[in-house]
Amino acid sequence: MANYAYVSLQGDDRIARFFQDEATGALSKREDVPLSGGPAAIAVTPNRRFFYIARRGERKLSSFRVEPASGGLDLIGTAGLVSDPCWLATDRSGRFVLAAYYEGRGVTVHRIGTDGVLADPPVERLTTARGAHCFQTDPTNRFAFVSHIAGRGPNEIWQFRFDAATGRLEPNQPARLVPDQPVGPRHYCFHPSLDVVYFSNEQGSSVGVYRLDRASGTLSALQTLSTLPAGWTGQNSTSKCQIVPSGRFVYVPNRGHNSIAGFAVDPPTGLLTALGQTPSEKIPRAIGIDPGGAFLYAAGQESGRLAAYRIEASGALRPTETYDVGARPMWVTIVPAKG
Repeated sequence: MANYAYVSLQGDDRIARFFQDEATGALSKREDVPLSGGPAAIAVTPNRRFFYIARRGERKLSSFRVEPASGGLDLIGTAGLVSDPCWLATDRSGRFVLAAYYEGRGVTVHRIGTDGVLADPPVERLTTARGAHCFQTDPTNRFAFVSHIAGRGPNEIWQFRFDAATGRLEPNQPARLVPDQPVGPRHYCFHPSLDVVYFSNEQGSSVGVYRLDRASGTLSALQTLSTLPAGWTGQNSTSKCQIVPSGRFVYVPNRGHNSIAGFAVDPPTGLLTALGQTPSEKIPRAIGIDPGGAFLYAAGQESGRLAAYRIEASGALRPTETYDVGARPMWVTIVPAKG
């Protein structure tokens, strides 16, 4: 069996498509899809029929149909945007595409048509603040959060109610959660079964653990752990935050220390224990974990290479292979082949 792997290459104006062998983790190149405008953030619908990508240099959001047998991409539509999105995701139903805008200071929600093409204009355009970096709905699809980094942003997590029928947002109560320190929440991921959310803190070089109240749709802080080894004082910032499908391990890349920080999840509480750091390619901006939770891939934004690791039973990362992929890899997405 195989999975489809997609790597957006902002510096080369293309998307690289691979097959991933589920047993070995090996990637085999299938094709390059030319796409102007600095392709970056990717979102795929839960049924894996449609694929969306942000073209940051041209302020566009393009829709593709996924060819089931090969994972090939057919361009079916493009929407113009008011700014360049740094994040894309679909809601849990696959009816909407959610986008966050760093310099655009807010978020949008586009409805997905029955043909997979995004409706234009968006059904929701909401101004938040500079540094908006991640925008997702919770597992119930009734709530949403928008994280904002520190320094260039307000160091806040904005909390919303999400209408899954219309795609509209309403501020929750409270509307904002402010961390105790200027850690800069950037990206986040939900535990698959526990009421816990994990945030990568860009300026704090840390991972934040939050309790999710599923009734109210609000967060409360539980724990913060450094992503760096003790005593290290160089410049660093974190990027993505991803969890394996089993919920056992969380991984956060360090840009500067150039490593992947690993954490073991305590099954009853969701709290984390640090596992240490594994060396990575230079400036690991994007990581992806395969659907089976056996392999992690980290893209070096400055090296143009994709490093593959096997996730051991302990959560340790064992390097397996390195692939030259191209200039400025920005996103790594791996989805199951349809069968």
